[in-house]
Amino acid sequence: MKMTIIDCGVGNLFSIECALKNIGLNASISSTVQGLRNVDAIVLPGVGNFKAGAQNLQLLRSDIFRLVEEGIPLLGVCLGMQLLFQQSEEGLGSGLGLFEGRVVKLPNDVKAPHMGWNTLKVYRPTDLLDGIDKEDYFYFVHSYYASPTNRDVIVAETDYGLSFTSVAAKGNIYGTQFHPEKSGKPGERMLRNFTRIVKK
Repeated sequence: MKMTIIDCGVGNLFSIECALKNIGLNASISSTVQGLRNVDAIVLPGVGNFKAGAQNLQLLRSDIFRLVEEGIPLLGVCLGMQLLFQQSEEGLGSGLGLFEGRVVKLPNDVKAPHMGWNTLKVYRPTDLLDGIDKEDYFYFVHSYYASPTNRDVIVAETDYGLSFTSVAAKGNIYGTQFHPEKSGKPGERMLRNFTRIVKK
């Protein structure tokens, strides 16, 4: 099974590459169209600026859309999840628009960035969160969060002075605001769940 981690020029990709390899996946990092050929899954990670990430994805947009339409599973992590949406208050640039909605800044009455461990409030079942319960903690680092137009894509929210979308899913597209690769055993379980989704 071949999994490509898309390098959109923002953030450290090696932690998620290492986490995926540790659970036995053939994961590699690529920023080229060639790296998206004959893949079984795509992971879109990132830490940093929406505008820079969106610009760096331009050359890969049509190939990502094609693969998603073919049913290839896609997992967006942190900024990678935000890039699945259409626009962001963080800066100019168009996200992939695979989810309708925009990315907005955390309100001034909470400390930003939201950095540390928090739980999930799950609204609907999904294979991605199989075996995850309300006592499991996940690691977050972000100052912006996704605000979907359609609440049907929201799988889970997290409370941090407000409730924000922490897991979104639609068809073969998944996004997590937290970092599963930095979230210990619960994060490893979630990545293993994504692997099982890919193998179906």
